[in-house]
Amino acid sequence: MAHDYDHKQINYNRTFAVGILLNIVFVVIEAGYGVAAGSLALIADAGHNLSDVFSLLLAWGASWLARKPATEKRTYGFRKVTIIASLTNGIVLLFALGGITWEAIGRIFDPKPIEAITVVVVAAIGVVINAITALLFVSGQKTDLNIKGAYLHMVADTGVSLGVVVAGIFVMFTGWQVIDPLVSIFIVSVILVGTLSLLRDSLNLAIDSVPEQIDIAGVMAYLSGLDNVSQIHDLHVWAMSTTEVALSVHLVTTDNDLGNNNLSIIQQHLHDRFGIGHSTIQVEKHGDESCMLDRDVCKKG
Repeated sequence: MAHDYDHKQINYNRTFAVGILLNIVFVVIEAGYGVAAGSLALIADAGHNLSDVFSLLLAWGASWLARKPATEKRTYGFRKVTIIASLTNGIVLLFALGGITWEAIGRIFDPKPIEAITVVVVAAIGVVINAITALLFVSGQKTDLNIKGAYLHMVADTGVSLGVVVAGIFVMFTGWQVIDPLVSIFIVSVILVGTLSLLRDSLNLAIDSVPEQIDIAGVMAYLSGLDNVSQIHDLHVWAMSTTEVALSVHLVTTDNDLGNNNLSIIQQHLHDRFGIGHSTIQVEKHGDESCMLDRDVCKKG
């Protein structure tokens, strides 16, 4: 028996549209200033910010696909695409951080003078735009890895831009060019922690591991402790998407039938207490081996 208590998904279409538009505007501004000032650093950073537009588009596409209805061929629809998108965004972000680090290390050993005033002004614009975009996703990133991927990209750019502002001001007053790459490396180190967490969680969901927020021991204890349930087997808990969790289990009972009402109560409890919205439960009578998947284990019961 299967029941899905909550299929409500927040629509982030407007959020993504605003975020992408803001970042495209900034890319144009940054590239324009880079060409006008002859700054390769600004032009290169504009290219990096363009990659963030791609990441936002990827997350948006996955979010849109996840809302499409299931079909006979794709019985879960495209929900899993959100997990693939979050994993891809994590990998892209890791490469982006690696690129920033590589450039920063190069500048430590071969400092290049920067046009401090121009760089500070443009970077300050970047702080505002990226911070606004990050704030658009701040609530959703706590419960949706796909949104978290987009959020981390924006946080990374906000941090890097803020670091550039601080470093630029410092260089203006001291002339110490090495401050710029050192600040960049520090910011990358901080952002790397969140990126690795995103990659770990995304990879776990991609291989159908139990989602991090699910208390699997509590689920097992609850199901095993149900009245008339002598044993449970073939328990599986996995992510249907970055926001939805599914469960399937076989309950071996001393009664002929738990009844639809009791099953609904169990499913509601799994939803309310453990955050599992889609549960499939098969009831088997103790001693009846004809319907067992794990017959060896059930014989022992």
